[in-house]
Parts: sequence; structure tokens; C-alpha cells
Amino acid sequence: QAQLSQALNGVSDKAKEAKEFLVQLKNLLQQIQENGLDYEACLVAQCDALVDALTRQKAKLLTKVTKEREHKLKVVWDQINHCTLKLRQSTGLMEYCLEVIKENDPSGFLQISDALIKRVQVSQEQWVKGALEPKVSAEFDLTLDSEPLLEAIHHLDFIQMKCRVPPVPLLQLEKCCTRNNSVTLAWRMPPLSHNPVEGYILELDDGDGGQFREVYVGKETLCTIDGLHFNSTYNARVKAFNSSGVGPYSKTVILQTSDVAWFTFDPSSAHRDIVLSNDNQTATCSSYDDRVVLGTAAFSKGVHYWELHVDRYDNHPDPAFGIARINVVKDMMLGKDDKAWAMYVDNNRSWFMHCNSHTNRTEGGVSKGATVGVLLDLNKHNLTFYINGQQQGPPAFENIEGVFMPALSLNRNVQVSL
Repeated sequence: QAQLSQALNGVSDKAKEAKEFLVQLKNLLQQIQENGLDYEACLVAQCDALVDALTRQKAKLLTKVTKEREHKLKVVWDQINHCTLKLRQSTGLMEYCLEVIKENDPSGFLQISDALIKRVQVSQEQWVKGALEPKVSAEFDLTLDSEPLLEAIHHLDFIQMKCRVPPVPLLQLEKCCTRNNSVTLAWRMPPLSHNPVEGYILELDDGDGGQFREVYVGKETLCTIDGLHFNSTYNARVKAFNSSGVGPYSKTVILQTSDVAWFTFDPSSAHRDIVLSNDNQTATCSSYDDRVVLGTAAFSKGVHYWELHVDRYDNHPDPAFGIARINVVKDMMLGKDDKAWAMYVDNNRSWFMHCNSHTNRTEGGVSKGATVGVLLDLNKHNLTFYINGQQQGPPAFENIEGVFMPALSLNRNVQVSL
């Protein structure tokens, strides 16, 4: 009895699995029916689109035939009209000449014979070689090459192989690096991967072990992210996608940003009139107009202070010092657009400027040998300026948020060094 009960339990389990399998098969029947209808509708729509395209092309080709026919008809009608006119003129001349030949008065005939002979010769010369030949043929030099299309139609069939999601991308650790508070990630697909890739999704955490977020979506396999926190550890990962879906994540790479910021002037983003020297730590300008140059670091957190030494100061220019977004306008004084916060100063006084709004005029300027300090406190979200170690006016700007780069505008009358 125990053995029979045990055997029955096994059969019962299989019977239960069989019932579940029957339910699965019935669901599969419904799915096949629905998918078949969907595929039929898709096939009809695709074939209708091909027929519509062929109909439109037929109309274009018929237009070409009509234009060719109208051109040939016009040429022939022009020839008919021209030949009819010439024939009428020649026939009239012949009839007149025949009447003159019948003239019985020799003296009267001699008076007009020379002129008449010349007219007949001119009339004969009008019928030059080719004048009595058609200018166009009745044949149409248009041949429609439909063989490739017919062959393509005959080979039109379903593609059975279905595209799969891409495999795991491989991070190229030798190319992944950090510079100041920016990180660069590089990756590639594994060799012998046949599944197509339409793009990649790069994710980065918040530098403090928090949630991952998307920082790049595109087709490139190299990406640099700027404006991260200094002295922070970031985790990064990447995955690929195509029309079939998103593939699995790569392994996670850990990147450490610099403890302390260090930057120079950035030649790649500077206005073309900016002239840099001293390993990109000294800046002047080749124009009398104000031009902007940015630093190579971007700040979004922490307290940062840098100084600029005035190496040359001629004819009382108005250099401007401060911070800016990466897309600041670079062909005018810093602070005139909404992408920069600055202090501009002459030899007597200074002003703060943002969105071309001038505020807080303060006595005390700069000259050759002066030092301008910029204090960006992103913990308190304010910006303060110093001249020769002394604070210049009140805190210039408050409640500032986002990613900022050191910035400077100057012309050829001034030179400064970081």
C-alpha cells in the first residue's frame, strides 16, 4: 500500500503538471491566433505600401512618356508648318514663272528675267540637305528596366532569424581614467558578436554609494562626464541596446576623482582671439574687444579659491573675473549674458555683473602687479571677490546652483596669470 501510494503520488504530480501544460498549450493556441492575425495585417500593410510606391513611380514614368510624346509632336508640327509655308511660296513662284515663260514680248521678258532667275535660285537653295527629313523619329528612346524589381518581388520572403539583444559590453579599463573632477569611460563589444547594436546606456552613481543614473545614451564607445564632486568614488556601468531590447550590464568600474582641484586656462574652449602661454597659465588677447577664456575644471560642490595675478595693465582696460557655464558667450565681456557671474574692474573701482545687470559699485581697482581672488563656496552657494587679499564689496552673488567653470574676459591691454 505504501509503495502504491508513493507511485500514485508521482502519477498525481505528473497529472497536475500535464493539466498545467494543457492550459499553457491552450494559451499558446490563442497567442498563435492573435500573432497570426497581427502578422497578416502587417504583411498586408507592407505589401500595400509596396503597391502604393509602385503606383506613384508608375505615375512619374507616365509623366516622362507624356512629356517625350508632346515634345516629338511639337517638333513635327513645327516642321509641317514650316514646310507648308515654303511649299506654298515655291508653288506660287513656279506658277508665276510658267506664266512669264509664255510671254510673247521678248523685250518685256528680258526686263524681268534676271530678277526672276535669282528668285528661283534662292528658292531652290532654301531646300538644303536635310530640310526634307524628319527632325525626330517615331520611336521612343525609353526602356524600362523592370528585371531587378521583378527578381526582388520573386525573392520577397520572411526572414526567419530573429534579432537578439546585444551581449555584455566589455569595459576597457586601460582607457578609463579621471582628471580633476571628470571621469572618462571606454568600452567595446566582445569579439565575434553578431547581434546588432543601436546604442549604449552609460550609468553612474552619485559618488556616495547612491542610486545609478543615466549620464549618456548614444552610439559612441567613449564618454567623458564633467562637473563631478572632488574627492569622491564613483561606480560606472554600461549596457547596449537594439530593436529587440536592452542587454545586460557590464561589470562595474570604480573611479576616484582628485582630492584637490587643479586647473589651467582651456585652449579648446577659449575664444580664438585669446592667446595662452606659460603652460596655459597666462592669458592675454589679440583683440581690443573683450574675449572669454574658461578654466579646465568644473565645480558643483565644495569650496574653491583661486587667484589671478595682473602681469600687464595698459590704458585702463576692464578685465572681468568670475565663473561661467560651459556654453557662455565668448565674444563679449564676462557677465553680459545669463551664463556668467563676474566682477569687472578698472584702475579705480569695480562692479558685479550678471545678465548685463551692473550692481554694487565698489571703490578700489587694479593695476600692474595686483592680485584678484575668486572664492566659490558651493556649500553656501555664494561667490565672493578679493583684490590684493581684501574682500571687494559684499558677497557678489548668492543662491547659485549647478556646475561652474572658472572664467575670465580680457583684451589686448591686459595680461593675467593663474
